[in-house]
Order: sequence, then structure tokens, then C-alpha cells
Amino acid sequence: MKTLNDAGIPCYVGIAPVVPQITDHELEHIVEAAVGAGAPGGFYLPVRLPNEVAPLFRAWLDEHYPDRAAKVMATIHSLRGGRDNDPNFFSRMRGQGPWAELLKTRFEIACRKYGLNRAKFQLRTDLFRPPEGDQMRLL
Repeated sequence: MKTLNDAGIPCYVGIAPVVPQITDHELEHIVEAAVGAGAPGGFYLPVRLPNEVAPLFRAWLDEHYPDRAAKVMATIHSLRGGRDNDPNFFSRMRGQGPWAELLKTRFEIACRKYGLNRAKFQLRTDLFRPPEGDQMRLL
């Protein structure tokens, strides 16, 4: 990330998935490291467990974290309106309830503390060219 940012290629940090009580303790450290690597911005996404992913995640959780599997799933359900997943476009990206607010607050505090910009990605539109003929240009 640092090499690319130093070369003028903006590399944002995406912290995902944030798994409550498994990986959430790394949130602030990742923001700090990303700023140190020159990240101009970033975002986080709480864990989602759509369809086939949910049973795989539960099996992984039971194998690697049996002491807290029930607590982790209860927290995920709290984030997802009582379900494994929230398929709604806007709410699925942030979650809902107290855990979602806690993650949001922690991320915002870390961004302020370390200077990570939460602005949208800035793209250079002057580099885009409209398609020409039946085949788009490859150069």
C-alpha cells in the first residue's frame, strides 16, 4: 500500500469483514497502519452472513472459537436486525443497533485520531475515453 501510494496511485483501506469479538479489536490498529502507508481514505464493513455463508461461518466459529461462538452470533444478529444477514442495500453496509453505532463511533474516532479521510474515492475522469465503433479501445 505504501509503495503504491508513494508512487501516486491512491490505495484506500477497506476493513472487512469486521467480526465482533473476533477481529473488531484490530480496527484502530488497521486505521493507524493505513495512514502510515499513505492511505487517503477508507471504510469498514461489519460481517454479513448471506445464504450459504452462514453455515460455513458457524462451523468455522464453532471450531476456532467455541467459547464465544454463541456470543458472536448474538452480536451479529443484533447488527443484522435479528438475522444472520440484512440484504437491504444501505443498512447491510453498516448494520443497525448499539453494536453498529459502537463500530461507527470507534471508526470515526480512529479516523480523527490518525487523520484518515472518510471522503469518497476521487477518480480522474479525464483518463476515460468513450467507446469507438463496435469495439472499445484497448489503449
